[in-house]
Amino acid sequence: MGKHRLRPLDLRHGVVELPHGSGGRATAQLIDELFMRHFRSEALAARHDAATLPQTAGRLAVSTDCFVVSPLFFPGGCIGDLAVHGSLNDVAMAGAQPLALTAGFILEEGFPLEQLDRIAAAMADACARSGVPLVSGDTKVVERGKADGVFISTTCLGRIPDGVELSPSRARPSDVILVSGPIGDHGIAILSQRPGLAFDCDVKSDSAALHTLVATMLAVTPELHVLRDPTRGGVAAALNEIADQAGVGMLLEESALPIRGAVRAACELLGLDPLHLACEGRLLAICPQSVASAVLQAMQAHPQGQEARQIGVVLSAQGPQCFVELRTPFGGRRIIDWPAGEQLPRIC
Repeated sequence: MGKHRLRPLDLRHGVVELPHGSGGRATAQLIDELFMRHFRSEALAARHDAATLPQTAGRLAVSTDCFVVSPLFFPGGCIGDLAVHGSLNDVAMAGAQPLALTAGFILEEGFPLEQLDRIAAAMADACARSGVPLVSGDTKVVERGKADGVFISTTCLGRIPDGVELSPSRARPSDVILVSGPIGDHGIAILSQRPGLAFDCDVKSDSAALHTLVATMLAVTPELHVLRDPTRGGVAAALNEIADQAGVGMLLEESALPIRGAVRAACELLGLDPLHLACEGRLLAICPQSVASAVLQAMQAHPQGQEARQIGVVLSAQGPQCFVELRTPFGGRRIIDWPAGEQLPRIC
């Protein structure tokens, strides 16, 4: 048996090789010596094809997402913790508390094992901080040039508490629009590292898990109408989608939008609109005016919502069109449309 034993992985200088995706000894070695060093859960340790989870009361929420961000490492995070936060936040926007995660890795032949180890460590740390275990996973390897280092797909399962009904269609005229913090940080953090576009910018990604903030808000009132994390397409895309599904209009106050000075300056330099930039650790909340003040105070008392603000209101639609408008400090209005084309590819 000894002559068939593989040499230990060289995590400093080694690279991903095609046999690592073959399902044989090399695959088992990659799992044992790299992934299992970081991910520890009872379900994962069972090494079964399917994780077995305890029964839970209430409705279930499930979401799957894929992450192809470029570059893989950026100020404030990497593709690893981004993949965890992104899936957790998707179920949190349904009002659910995340229960478990699964992950699939598409690795390119020749990808440095040291970088893969860093990504796995970041994912494991994000799982530990959020209190949500990774319970199942899969790894595939494709030939050199068939991918871009590593792509990650994650699925999250969560439980929705009784009495919580969140949906984009529930936005109503006179509702208040809240945002949990400054917008555009993630988009600018990514752009500042792009080859051919890199620039000095003291901005970090806002990538973070939001489920404890959501739980804090729901503890104040279960009567929230809509929650949405403004990822691809930013606040503009998220609010236009909600307005379209609910058949309402929206009016934002430009002076109320929380935008960091460095983000605003970068947008002016690059000709971008902060409302179109992706966020990965922010949420939009739409709730009745009667509870808005209490919800905002609860958000501001939470670490992920200290800079939360009210940024607008929901209006009745003007005819068949459901417009999202922005009121400037001078009293004028302009329409905030859906982002056109792909301004920022590979942002998450």
